[in-house]
Amino acid sequence: MKKNINAIILAAGKGTRMKSESPKVLHKIFDKTLLGYVLDAVNKTNLVEKSYVIVGHQAENVENFVKKNYDNASTVLQMPQLGTGHAVSMVCSQLEDFVGEVIILCGDTPLIQEETLTKFIEYHRAQNSDLTVMSAIFEDPTNYGRIIRKYNEIASGNDECKSPESLSRNDVDSIVEEKDASPEQKKIKEVNAGIYCLNWQKIKPAFLQLTSNNAQGEYYLTDIISWGGKLGLNINAYTLENNEEIFGINSKLHLAQATKMLNQRIINRHLENGVTIVDTDSTWISIDTEIGADTVIYPSVYITGKNTIGKNCKIGPFAHIRGGVELGDNVKIGNFVEVKQSKIASDTNACHLTYIGDSEIGNGVNIGAGTITANYNHFTKVKSKTVIKDGASIGSNSVLVAPVEIGERANVGAGTVITKDIVDKALAVARAPMKIVENYTK
Repeated sequence: MKKNINAIILAAGKGTRMKSESPKVLHKIFDKTLLGYVLDAVNKTNLVEKSYVIVGHQAENVENFVKKNYDNASTVLQMPQLGTGHAVSMVCSQLEDFVGEVIILCGDTPLIQEETLTKFIEYHRAQNSDLTVMSAIFEDPTNYGRIIRKYNEIASGNDECKSPESLSRNDVDSIVEEKDASPEQKKIKEVNAGIYCLNWQKIKPAFLQLTSNNAQGEYYLTDIISWGGKLGLNINAYTLENNEEIFGINSKLHLAQATKMLNQRIINRHLENGVTIVDTDSTWISIDTEIGADTVIYPSVYITGKNTIGKNCKIGPFAHIRGGVELGDNVKIGNFVEVKQSKIASDTNACHLTYIGDSEIGNGVNIGAGTITANYNHFTKVKSKTVIKDGASIGSNSVLVAPVEIGERANVGAGTVITKDIVDKALAVARAPMKIVENYTK
């Protein structure tokens, strides 16, 4: 499909129910922000040229996040915040001459997937639609805006009426928010998923004509449906297959629930790809982690950030991989081992009670129990690198004070503190001589 699509992401809300000083969209799942999930899903469609993020509450923090992480996104300030329709209108001046499609999403829906967005855009184009809204069916639609169709067969909840003919072209009449819905409308099970695709030049005038005649006194984005209907525009609804994808985050409870849903989706994907996960209930794996076939993940493993794990590895139990980690094939990361920002080549073992940070470790290395790479200087705030070359052996309870390099097949004696480089095949031992005092306990 051609690109020529821009995205508008609504991220200005305070998120009062989060009971947090941080903006809602910057709360994290697996060390990745809610807004980051949405922006990544948009970008992974490979259809969107640029995203405009609407900011308001703690605008500077959200703006800094976007600038730091996304080259094809910018922020637009909404102040005061007068509703979702008003939020989109803030972008109109920047899209004055844009010809193409605009998709609108919420920044607090981290479970939306790029495949769904691609199908949504394909549907919009196949229907020659001027405006397409994503909808979903909920047995309990409480708190969602209801999709009002002209013939309303699907709204009745009658399964016999959910035929393709009942979802006919141009049969969406309006969207009614819960607070404005009548008792009869509240029975409707088809709800607004909060995602739209617009033929921009046709729908743009709506944002100058919206009114705030509603229970909230706000300019609703949903009112563009009825606005378009009055002009005879082609308006359609794309019904979401998995309504879990539009789960919005409004509280810490929702955040925990979304984390579990996302984690189960990720675990299922790895299981299907040949990864063995011994206990799916106690294993947590980030969405940006790739794992090779025949790797075994033991119980109570927690993996965050972006990582690549090779084939036939063994991870855990009780291991923590913190992001920026690349593991080759046949690597063992054992119980109570923590790894971050490190590259570990194939056939290397770190089996017990070890911390590996900001390191590059070669093939066939053995890391003894209790080893620490001391990579951070608290006073200078500098993190330095540890390099351990192929075939080296690090004895138990050793400390490698970075920056330091351990040569090929070098051997570090147990209990050693390493403060300077060790050449290939050398033995390094740095500990006080052992003394034996006979009859001491007597």
